[in-house]
Amino acid sequence: MIILVSPFLLRKKFTGIALWPFLLLKDSALKADAIFMNHERIHLRQQIELLVLPFYLWYGIEYLVRLVQYQDRHKAYRNISFEREAYAKESDLFYLKDRPLWFFLKFI
Repeated sequence: MIILVSPFLLRKKFTGIALWPFLLLKDSALKADAIFMNHERIHLRQQIELLVLPFYLWYGIEYLVRLVQYQDRHKAYRNISFEREAYAKESDLFYLKDRPLWFFLKFI
C-alpha cells in the first residue's frame, strides 16, 4: 500500500479512496484514524481478490444499478456490496486476518 496525501487529488466530499496499490488521502491526519484506514484496507483486499480491473468494473456497474434502484447518489454508494462490507466491518480491526475470500458477496 502506497499512501499519497493531497487535498487536491480528491473531490470535495471524498476524504480518501483506495486505488490499488495506492491509498489517496485528503489529509495526513487520516493515517492515524484506525477505523478509516481499516475501511480502505478492506477495499484494497477486495480489489486484489478481483484482480483490480474487474473490481472497478463491478463497482461502477453496481453503482449504476443502485442509482436506478434508489434514485439517490449517496444511497446508491452506501449500498454497493463492497461499501456495505467495508462499512459493516471497518470497526473490526482484526477482520482482514480471518476474512473469507470474496466475502463481499454476502453483502449483495
